[in-house]
Amino acid sequence: MLNDIMIRVTNAITIEESEIDLRFVRASGPGGQHVNKVATAVQLRFNVFTSSSLPEVVRERLMKLAGNRINRYGVLLIDAQKYRTQDKNRQDAVARLIDLIRKSAKPPKLRKKTLPTKKSQEARLKEKLLRGGIKRLRTTRSHEI
Repeated sequence: MLNDIMIRVTNAITIEESEIDLRFVRASGPGGQHVNKVATAVQLRFNVFTSSSLPEVVRERLMKLAGNRINRYGVLLIDAQKYRTQDKNRQDAVARLIDLIRKSAKPPKLRKKTLPTKKSQEARLKEKLLRGGIKRLRTTRSHEI
């Protein structure tokens, strides 16, 4: 769509606003009558499977990172009810989605394999020798009795 608003996540990733489904529901918790009559809580739904905005690598990382917030159909669900207004809750939900996608866009750091130092190898061997000596003493004592 030409009139669709784009949400910038990173320099390489932008999401069309039409891919995000926002539903306003009544919030739970304290708030008295206000909470019972005003639908200020937001449920943000974003289909990770069908989104054309996400590269495949980011999509896979997002699936792992989101965990049980994604259902079996690939829909990511974010609930926002921290604020008393729809607008602030909507902004909070979108910000949390953007943050989640940014985290999954960052590749994980690879662990560099290292070898134990000479000193730690010597300490380990010394400890093994001491431990073996203790065990040797136990067997000789039991045979003497």
